[in-house]
Amino acid sequence: MSGQTVALRPLSLVEEGDEVLVGDPESGTFVAMPAVGGVVIAALRDGASMTEAARRAEEFAGEPVDVPAFVETLRDLGFLDEGERAPVATAPVQGRRWLRGVPAWLARPLFGRVAWTVYGLAAIFDVAALVLVPSLRPVPAQDAFTLDDAGLSVILLYVFQLALVAVHECWHWLAARSLDIPARFGVDRRMAFLVFETDLSQLWSVPRRQRYGPLLAGLAADAVMLAVLLAGQLVAASPFLAAWAFVLLFQIAWQCMVFLRTDLYAVLVTRLGCKDLWRVKSLMLRRAFGRLTPEQEAELAGADPADVRAGSWFRWVWLGGLLVVAAWLGFFLLPVVSGLLAWTAAEIAAGPGTWGFWWALGCAAMTLGPWLLAAALAVKKRLRR
Repeated sequence: MSGQTVALRPLSLVEEGDEVLVGDPESGTFVAMPAVGGVVIAALRDGASMTEAARRAEEFAGEPVDVPAFVETLRDLGFLDEGERAPVATAPVQGRRWLRGVPAWLARPLFGRVAWTVYGLAAIFDVAALVLVPSLRPVPAQDAFTLDDAGLSVILLYVFQLALVAVHECWHWLAARSLDIPARFGVDRRMAFLVFETDLSQLWSVPRRQRYGPLLAGLAADAVMLAVLLAGQLVAASPFLAAWAFVLLFQIAWQCMVFLRTDLYAVLVTRLGCKDLWRVKSLMLRRAFGRLTPEQEAELAGADPADVRAGSWFRWVWLGGLLVVAAWLGFFLLPVVSGLLAWTAAEIAAGPGTWGFWWALGCAAMTLGPWLLAAALAVKKRLRR
């Protein structure tokens, strides 16, 4: 290996306790490795030969390090500079490029100390208002239908929800931009639910303490918007404000369900220092029910200790979460869906020769279609297994 040098992609190195987190921000690929790996990468990145990198690594580790074999591992990970790499897909439908656009200096005031104070006060106000003023609490069967035309009411509610989701996801992106990090948007599925998401993979290229802001940014925006709506209702009661507040509470409640890999799940794994909690949780559940294969047993044995510690209790949180999802559906969605279906049945009873028949079918298809599609995909995946 003498004086041979190695061309690396622009890799990030972040210390994580006894390990170093190495990644290619452009492709969104990040792996944890022993600290000596970071020493080798830092040396190669500075232009040192493999011989020199091996010398530095041996000084650090106190024993010889097989640098050529390590370089081959870096090649397998795609970390060598051997041509452009496209970002790794993290969702079925996703943008192909990272979005930058807004300069960091422009986004930074939205996530400074003053801004987070406002977000925190808004969240406190939301909780206090909902606890102390019963009339502000959502009544889905009433709040969802602000017009005599139930179909139009639900469609308007759905459009408003999409607008709220757009603000929520854009706030994630803006928070990432405040750190001069790009992001990208996508569409994925959680259980039988279709979800929009912001890929914040490049957060792994910054220290852990800086990751929390972008992860919580969506909920911060939700808290402020909900505070405005609740304050508006205190000033002047309005069915439209109540409907919009209902949609926001629906969205915030969703984010609180960590067992669906929501924003708070990302905060949880960041706080616990987990690498792949979701996979370890699945393996530990399979072991608990006697369904672990020998290959999976070996995979679990090599899992990161932080994932194993968290997985020992998170697996039961996930299992119990199925009941929480059922309660969430029963409170937020069932009254709306049953009301819409009752109205649809009444309208189509007049027959296909009437405008109401086609209008009702169209409204039902537009509002229930995405849910049915996600449910069908979930069932198809389960049957394929």
